[in-house]
Amino acid sequence: MTKQPNRWLILAAAILTNLSLGTGYAWSVFQAALLETNASRGWELSQTSLAFSISFAMVPIGMIIFGPKVDAQGPKKFVFLGGILFGLGLFLTGFASSIPMLYLTYGVLLGLGIGSAYGAATSVAVKWFPDKKGLAGGLTAAGFGSGPIILSPIIKSLIASVGVYRTFNILGAILLIVICGASLVMKKAPAPKVAADQAVPTGKTYKEMLREGNFWLLWLIYTLGATGGMMIIGTASDIAKTYSLADPVVVVMLVGLANTFGRIFWGAVSDKIGRYYTVVAMFIVVAGGLFLLASNQTLGSIFGVIGVMMVALSFGGFLGAFPGITAENWGVQNAGSNYGWMFTAYGVAALFGPQLGTNIKAANNGDYTFAFFIVIAMAVVGMVLQLYFIKKLKKS
Repeated sequence: MTKQPNRWLILAAAILTNLSLGTGYAWSVFQAALLETNASRGWELSQTSLAFSISFAMVPIGMIIFGPKVDAQGPKKFVFLGGILFGLGLFLTGFASSIPMLYLTYGVLLGLGIGSAYGAATSVAVKWFPDKKGLAGGLTAAGFGSGPIILSPIIKSLIASVGVYRTFNILGAILLIVICGASLVMKKAPAPKVAADQAVPTGKTYKEMLREGNFWLLWLIYTLGATGGMMIIGTASDIAKTYSLADPVVVVMLVGLANTFGRIFWGAVSDKIGRYYTVVAMFIVVAGGLFLLASNQTLGSIFGVIGVMMVALSFGGFLGAFPGITAENWGVQNAGSNYGWMFTAYGVAALFGPQLGTNIKAANNGDYTFAFFIVIAMAVVGMVLQLYFIKKLKKS
């Protein structure tokens, strides 16, 4: 009889993996130093922010490519592969002397690495804890969101000591070893036991799901919900600097804290009022947070910081809610693959959100305010669409 692996060790490895991958959320700390270092090359914020957008747009692509294989073959090789791609992307960014190379290293390589390792680590944790799915999913998601809280001050210190390019080299090498090392303890979870009198769990395939109007309605709602969060996360350091809110690194850490806590907080709220009304509440908080941020010069910088955190709080909530919404509507059997397709909404938000902010800032003499009001309008549309979806469900 083979010895059963320690599932708590596997969970710890999954959390460590996602925490390492969460370095990607600290992009705005890197970005400020990159712009300063490459001022003579004429690098601009709108150009460098696209690297962040590309990297997180590649995440759902990685999940779609590798997700079905993770279910069949287990997580180890895909977390290991993700560690190689992520670490190599970060390491090679230390040699990115041109914008296209930055897009290839930090954008494509790093983003595919997150998609491979994050999807595998998160799914294996949940599968090993069928009795504690909420705990396992929440802890692994919190690990990803907490990356910038822990790593931003380290990144800032390294940049001050050795410069931004050597920082990429050092972190890339270290995190490659950490993630690949964590993968070695990961094992495929045993198939869930089904009692003789129970039906085998079924669910729709992604092809069936993509043919349904409800999928596209929820996909649009997810896109509208994630856009504001990606804009704030991708430009948090620059927003803090532009409006003198607080130390930019502190603001990045607070955004990471709110993003992490949001997954737990909104999960508790959804237990009380349900996932769909929680999505409505999150849109309201996004709109309120962006209004405070847009009004910071009148109300004071503390309200701007609170506004940034409110948007990040709800962003974490959207990421926590939609895996469950996907499984609820199209079954659990193919939930990993199905959510990869739903997660493309996040990829679109990653491409659109930061670019919306930086391009409007460039067109409005360094002011983000108009971008904030555009995302407020998107939140209102998202809220209306979610209420429409709830009404459709009640009629069916």
